[in-house]
Amino acid sequence: MSGERQFIGGLHAVQSALKYDPGRIEAVWLDKRRRDARLQRLRRQCQSLDCPVHETDARELTRLLPEVSHQGVVVATLGMTPRGDDALAVHLDGLDRPPLLLVLDQVQDPHNLGACLRSADAVGVDAVIAPRDRAVGLTPAVHRAAAGAAETVPFFQVTNLARCLRGLADRGIWLLGAADGAHTPLFDTDLIGPLALVMGAEGRGLRRLTREHCDQLVAIPMAGQVESLNVSVATGVVLYEALRQRQGSG
Repeated sequence: MSGERQFIGGLHAVQSALKYDPGRIEAVWLDKRRRDARLQRLRRQCQSLDCPVHETDARELTRLLPEVSHQGVVVATLGMTPRGDDALAVHLDGLDRPPLLLVLDQVQDPHNLGACLRSADAVGVDAVIAPRDRAVGLTPAVHRAAAGAAETVPFFQVTNLARCLRGLADRGIWLLGAADGAHTPLFDTDLIGPLALVMGAEGRGLRRLTREHCDQLVAIPMAGQVESLNVSVATGVVLYEALRQRQGSG
């Protein structure tokens, strides 16, 4: 289903929209003063679309996307309606391999979500799951930070995260939560098989109810003086350890 009109800016995000969902692009605005090779290639791609292409100035682009670094291009897209619980079930039913899922418990910073989506794309995560409440969705800032991964990684926003976790467990998916102070080190943990990696929010970590639904809690070993990692950095560490193990098991 189609959602509301949304503006996306930045070279990588727009290139990804052109590649994966060009039919949803309704209009394009380009900085008429920029003539560098990257924007020129993008200009030719945009001119082949069946939609208006406006040559304008940087001030107008900033007006359209005041809080995002547009890099000389903004597109208006008919955004996707957020996919929820039912769509997640259909998606999981259609997988032909043990799933690798990423669950984000109330991540609110768009740059963190964007970075998590990039890591998820790089590792081949089958779905990223987040709650609808008190969590950022696919905003323009997330698209910009994700640098194209917001279009390639299946993203689901569920009504009740605890209920969703119970449903994943019923499917035989192991729920592994990352938590400071957990007794089991990440690198001593088996990450092969149907797996959902559950990461906590900025500063607060996993909520109590989320922790209680996890089958196991693990900690990332820390050798320095800082007590914890940013959620997007921690997510990258955990995902790549899962990738390392799963590739080695093939």
